[in-house]
Order: sequence, then C-alpha cells, then structure tokens
Amino acid sequence: MTPIPSELIQSYRARTFRLLPGRRLTSKEQAIDFVNERGFIYFWPIKEILLPSLWAAVAGDRPVADAHDDPGHVTWGWKDTLLGARRWYYAKVLRKRATLISLEVAPYFYALSENYGSPDDDYLIQYQQGRLTQEAKAVYEALLFEGPLDTVALRRAAHLASRESDSRFNRALTDLQTDFKVLPVGVTQAGAWRYAFAYDLVARHFPELPEQARAISERQARQELARLYFSSLGAARVADLIRLFGWTPAQAERAITALVSADLLQRNLEIENQAGEWIAIRELTIV
Repeated sequence: MTPIPSELIQSYRARTFRLLPGRRLTSKEQAIDFVNERGFIYFWPIKEILLPSLWAAVAGDRPVADAHDDPGHVTWGWKDTLLGARRWYYAKVLRKRATLISLEVAPYFYALSENYGSPDDDYLIQYQQGRLTQEAKAVYEALLFEGPLDTVALRRAAHLASRESDSRFNRALTDLQTDFKVLPVGVTQAGAWRYAFAYDLVARHFPELPEQARAISERQARQELARLYFSSLGAARVADLIRLFGWTPAQAERAITALVSADLLQRNLEIENQAGEWIAIRELTIV
C-alpha cells in the first residue's frame, strides 16, 4: 500500500486540533463545544504526548507563553470560572496532567477507575490492599468527612501541612484525581498567593457519574476512548495509545481490534517519513 502522505495527517490534525486561524476558539462556550466535540483534550500541550489542547486551540501551535498577559492565557480564566459549573470534567487525569473531559465521555473514564461500589468503602479496600498511600487516604477522608475544602484547609485536615509534606501531599492529590476520586471544584483566596483550588469528592460533585458508568464494561470503555483518540489524531501507533492511557498492550490491542472489525479503523499502514506500523481512521485511507 502507498504510504499515507504526512501532509494529509497534518492537515487533518490542524482541523481537529483547531490550529487553523479561522477555527480558533474565542469564548468559553466555544471551548465547551470543543471539549464536547473531541471528548477529551489536554489543558496545556504536553511534551511527547500528541493530543488536542485548549491552549493550542486558542493560541495556535506554539509553546505556552511565560508572559501572563499573553492572549492565549484567557484559557486560564475560562477554566477557573467553570470549575464547579458542571459544564465539563476537569482534573489531572491522562498522564496525571490537567485534562478536560466532556460530561458524556466522563463515565467511560470512570468505568476504568478503581471505584466499584460505595465511595465510603472503595478507598478503604484499596488502602488495605496496598494500592492507596497513607497520604491519599488521609486527603480522601478529610474531604469525605468535612466536605469541600480549599488546598490550605485540606492540608491541615489531612495532617500534611508542613513544608516537608509538600511532595507527599501533591502526589496524593494527583493520584486521587487520576483515579476519579477527587477533583477541583472552585478557586478560593486561601494561602499566601490568595489563590487556591477547592476540592471535593467526585462521587459527591457528580453523584450521577457512578451510576452512568455502572453499565459500561471495561472493554466498552477502552473501545470508546480509543475511538475518540483516533478521531482526534487521525492516525497513531499502538504504543501511542498505551502511553496516553497507561493500558497494557493486550488491552490496547483488544480495543483496536474491535474498532478495525467495526470498520472504523484500518491497521498495518505506513505514514510517509514515519517509522512503525500505523493505524488510521477510514477517512484517511480512502483514496
């Protein structure tokens, strides 16, 4: 088969990533629509991980600016004002980085988390099995028993307020977000910088999410997330899918095989000037 031209892939991604000047986002509502359109995106572009990002869809394909007055940083304000608004799901999820997920797609992520039954019990089972740290347990219980807390109050309640606890607290907070246990729900004026996130339990902030995820099998969840991933990128390799989601090779292969069988993807492809076996959406393989 003739290799797919690299220019075709780049042109496709310019559209789906909203990199073209006439397709850039200029409002919060457009940002919400973009997340709903793609299913999930990064907040910032992440090195070595190719995925649409809110920054690039607003500012174009350029590095995140250091200058606070850069026009691209309007994304920061959009994100902050929408925390807690239940217009999208925002937390550190994919590769433990800030991720925006549509509310329609969030149940597929939740179905792959380690939240199986009661929010009051799941974390204890994980802790007893050695799959949840003491610090993560303390942070989760502080929110469970006291309700939403800003970062400063949360550290005190979890007995992780000392400077020596910084890395352990941050790691615990990130791990809990990645497993869909806690998420930021607002911005407060706490702390020295008068800027701190407030956090809550996912199951309390989105009480419908566990029930929505209950009917979704892990295989169905991976298949849908893989479909959305390829829909955004146009073409990728198995290793790319594994790197983003942290799935095993067998899990990634099953998702791809299902999508190939459904005639949504084609595999064993070559991309011009790119090494390895590529898998692409059908749209890019029809001559």
